[in-house]
Amino acid sequence: MSEVLFPMARILEILLGLNLIIQSIEYLSLVDDTGERGVWSYAVQKSDLSPMWSWVSKLFEFLSIEQIYRVHIGLRICLSLYIIFFNATLSIILFLLLGTIQILIRWRGAFNGGSDFMTIVALTGAAIGAMGNGSDNSDLFWRAGLIYIAIHSASSYVISGGVKLLAPEWRSGRALPIFLNNGIFGPLRANSIFRSRPIALLCSWAFIIWEISVSLALFDPILMIFFCLIGTVFHLLVFWYFGLNRFFFAWITTFPALFYVSTQIILF
Repeated sequence: MSEVLFPMARILEILLGLNLIIQSIEYLSLVDDTGERGVWSYAVQKSDLSPMWSWVSKLFEFLSIEQIYRVHIGLRICLSLYIIFFNATLSIILFLLLGTIQILIRWRGAFNGGSDFMTIVALTGAAIGAMGNGSDNSDLFWRAGLIYIAIHSASSYVISGGVKLLAPEWRSGRALPIFLNNGIFGPLRANSIFRSRPIALLCSWAFIIWEISVSLALFDPILMIFFCLIGTVFHLLVFWYFGLNRFFFAWITTFPALFYVSTQIILF
């Protein structure tokens, strides 16, 4: 079992580290906007916290000081690099997890929606796995961590595909051009192939079938490899058309967990 388990755990750590570095660089680029004179100054959010949690407010106020915030983000980058080149420790993962939660609360609960949630899922799964580091049951902890991540990742695809399947706009293909009109390149050209009803219908159903197919891929590692390859292309296209770079790195991080689970279900 460890022949698949620990390589997948290690790949997940590397991808997680890259994901966190990308996010941290984005946070650093916004320091001027989150400072005292910025549009997202902590003074604006301070009143959101309940007075009965005054100590929490004071903690967040301290962490929001520009110099402290820069040090925090710098530590995140250094620890993420450590994860990439060495095995993650529980203390490092917990620091990154709690720091991520603190930053998201600073952004009123979310910075980039689903990618934030999936990053927390990956960090939580890694924390579960790291709890067993150095013990005789390390494989049990990492197995639980990868399964935890895989459940959330697979569910996100099934739910997304299921919502499209239930929506008449997606089943008919009408939703796709509307969706693409909101991309970073502006509305589709009048002669765009995606305005063609057959092409839009084909693409829409391809998305639906691919997303739902993860439930089958979980039973076969070969199918899961194809699912992940298609997923990589899909998330790259989403990155290209909508600028959602965080979604690419957040979901790609979960692919080792999906592959591991697919090998276990077929074995047992």
